Amino acid sequence: MTTGAAPASFVSDAALKRLQKRKAADRRLKYYGLGAIGIALLLLATLVTSLIITGHTAFLQTHVTYPVYLDPAKIDAQDPDKGNYRSIVRDSFAALFPDVTGVREKRALSDILTSAAPYILRDKVVADPELIGETIDFTVPVSDPFDQFMKGNIKRETAEDDRRVTNQEIAWVDRLMADGRLSKPFNTGLLTNADSRFPEMAGLAGAITGSFFALLVCFLISFPTGIAAAVYLEEFAPKNKFTDLIEVNINNLAAVPSVVFGLLGLAVFLGTFGLPRSAPLVGGMTLALMTLPTIIITTRASLKAVPPSIREAALGIGASKHQVMMHHVVPLAMPGILTGTIIGLAQALGETAPLLLIGMNAFITSPPGGILDPSTALPTQIFIWADSPERGFVSRTSAAILVLLGFLIAMNAIAIYLRRKFERRW
Repeated sequence: MTTGAAPASFVSDAALKRLQKRKAADRRLKYYGLGAIGIALLLLATLVTSLIITGHTAFLQTHVTYPVYLDPAKIDAQDPDKGNYRSIVRDSFAALFPDVTGVREKRALSDILTSAAPYILRDKVVADPELIGETIDFTVPVSDPFDQFMKGNIKRETAEDDRRVTNQEIAWVDRLMADGRLSKPFNTGLLTNADSRFPEMAGLAGAITGSFFALLVCFLISFPTGIAAAVYLEEFAPKNKFTDLIEVNINNLAAVPSVVFGLLGLAVFLGTFGLPRSAPLVGGMTLALMTLPTIIITTRASLKAVPPSIREAALGIGASKHQVMMHHVVPLAMPGILTGTIIGLAQALGETAPLLLIGMNAFITSPPGGILDPSTALPTQIFIWADSPERGFVSRTSAAILVLLGFLIAMNAIAIYLRRKFERRW
């Protein structure tokens, strides 16, 4: 007796047609899924590409280098913080153009330099007072219009009345280029400077520091609280209507818009408790409220994933329920708990609405020194720059978004690494 496919006569034509339809439906479903993934990747690539095209110029900054004589007659050697640095900067730069003699022309010439040039020179002298009386090579950023011109955002071919740089100023820039005094190095100030009303001096140091402090507070509150709540609800809480109500509310809170948590932080932390406005402490506490439901849900799912045999074996050798949880179940569930926590923190890092409501969008010219100092955060800094009229902030807004995406990718990569490192296969 032989075995094999049934003869074609045993299968009706209607059955064959139904089988062909099912296979065709399977193929369509497969193609629909591939098409959806392709569209999602295309949209993501379009977003990232547009950000790179717009923001890559912000990672470069045009600088000019020229000799500066630190005249002792204009600087108090006993107190180098006091001195006529504005005059020193302008006169030394004007010496490069001896043919420029008019007052209006000299003022236009000095506009090539950033308005912060005197303060940069002052800080340099304060750091090393022995420079007084010497001639140094002073490197300073150019102002935003000339930086945009050097990056090609302001075209030379554009009519003079339609651009912020005049033909005379372009001629001066050409002379500086011919003398080799202009350069475009990597813009370290984008990461090391605090915010400024001058685009060429604006940076993300204050926002990065504020985000770090806010996330630190958020982690210290939400991580232990979320794990403790999840362990109690999953392992110790009695199953009744009250605990069912708590579980339903936790699931609902995970879907509440973030602006609601901002209103709650505004009313409770600022209005009731009177905590300082714009402080990372308030921002972290508000983000902790938003992150807690996510951590509780992921922790409970991780606890459920631990095989019941682990609990039974520990109980069988005389361990208490507390010892079973703390010595066996929670350590084995920790990879999933850490993954959920980091993903929750990554979500909190990108939130803007709750931070705006508690005032973390102030103009901060220096990084915060602690969790009680006024501060801003990366999302709110992006919001501030996007609302600025200067053209230089357009590229810096896209660059700040790329920096924020970099932090989010890094946090998700850490979550994946921790899961793979500590994951146990049963």
